Amino acid sequence: MSSKYTPQAQQAIIDRYISGGESIRQIAEDTGISKSTLYLWLKKQTDESSASQRETYLLQKRVQKLTEITEILKVVDCTAQAPLREKLNAIEKLYGQYSVHALCEALIVSRGTFYNHIFRSKKEDSWFVKRRVEISEQIQNIFDEYRHILGARKIAAILRERGFRVSEKFVSELMHELGLHSVRSGAKSLYERQQRKYVNRTNQQFTVSKPNELWLSDVTYFRLGETSFYICAVLDVYSRKIVAYRISQNNSTQLTKATLKDAYLSREPGSDLVLHTDRGSNYISKTFCTAVREMNITQSYSRTHTPHDNAMIETFFSILKSEELYRTNYRSVKDFKISVGKYIEMYNNKRPHSALGNKTPNAKEAAFYSPI
Repeated sequence: MSSKYTPQAQQAIIDRYISGGESIRQIAEDTGISKSTLYLWLKKQTDESSASQRETYLLQKRVQKLTEITEILKVVDCTAQAPLREKLNAIEKLYGQYSVHALCEALIVSRGTFYNHIFRSKKEDSWFVKRRVEISEQIQNIFDEYRHILGARKIAAILRERGFRVSEKFVSELMHELGLHSVRSGAKSLYERQQRKYVNRTNQQFTVSKPNELWLSDVTYFRLGETSFYICAVLDVYSRKIVAYRISQNNSTQLTKATLKDAYLSREPGSDLVLHTDRGSNYISKTFCTAVREMNITQSYSRTHTPHDNAMIETFFSILKSEELYRTNYRSVKDFKISVGKYIEMYNNKRPHSALGNKTPNAKEAAFYSPI
């Protein structure tokens, strides 16, 4: 049947259907062409249209890539004929500003060779690591500045306005490592969660009369080489003692739940204990809240966009980083974890606190339990 109709005639018949005025059945009855033939013509046109769209898309991507390669060749400080080491160093300097595909294609270097250069051959104090740390800090600042509403595309645009050469993909990668996600992506569910009754039982009043009356918990982030680590801690407000901590590569409910369980088993608090945290998903999850109830602990939450509500434990993390983490070049993950443990032991046993009358946390608790 289709051989009786020229391509132009077939198109005219198909246009009658596409225009929306007639159904396939009506056209079949009017023309005497079977519905299966009409559907075959329609499918053929759809496939051809999709192929054409894909070809256009691929062509646009290729033009975009060639444009990027041209720009790279204008700014790179060597040529494709340079020694491999020189080319790898040149690509490293532009990493994050352009896609790795374009950088490697521009200087004729395999991506595997480049990644091996970056991730296996560089030391912790390399320019590459320092750049990632610098950009990560800038991303965190912008994310907080705009109240967590921006995604990778807009943050990348702001960074470029502020003089940083970055690609959207690079920013997205670092945001993922930092655990940053725009609240807009889940604004409705976030709103619904916040309508629940998250009571703030402290209101920034951290005056207590005994140990195990009020605990604070939070999670901080630290990057060791190319690996992200999260440190969760539980602090007793009475003595400022770190009663438990854990380190994990995942900022998860499992991390906060396990840390709280460690604190509970080591202290065996009474039923009047309050645990104060922020409203992070790992503290408001059903799994975590159920565990808290089973321990007979009352939960308290910081208000939204009010970081000072949990300032005491945030101060501890700041001290930990400035006195230990930022000052030490760790040789391994094991070395890092051991050092964190030793620092917390020193913090509890030897470091005096002005707010405690220059007593250590353990000395403060010892005085409570054995008054003179």
